[in-house]
Amino acid sequence: MKYLKNSRLGRLGKAKQEDPLLGVANLFDVALVFIVALLLSLMATYQILDFFSEKSEITIVKKNENGRMEIITKKGKKVKVEKVTDRKIGGEEGIKLGTAYQLKDGRMIYVPEE
Repeated sequence: MKYLKNSRLGRLGKAKQEDPLLGVANLFDVALVFIVALLLSLMATYQILDFFSEKSEITIVKKNENGRMEIITKKGKKVKVEKVTDRKIGGEEGIKLGTAYQLKDGRMIYVPEE
């Protein structure tokens, strides 16, 4: 009887010493799945999934903590960021240089005056 008592305690004691984190081994995996699900639900809520589509065209106006505005434009695979300023570029006077036309496919053509 003494032999059985020692062997049972010995086995239980060794199991606890070998793997102390047996109960929390999968917490990292669960947390990772939760984070991915949370990110996907936020993206679906704010309709940001269109941002990853190659065919979509998106324009976002963003204002930072300093009060400066940025315009983020995405057309196809190209993303363009423009900063808005209060400065005036050029003067009040000027001359007409030509005419610009926009085609149906979105391209622009400049025709200079002669």
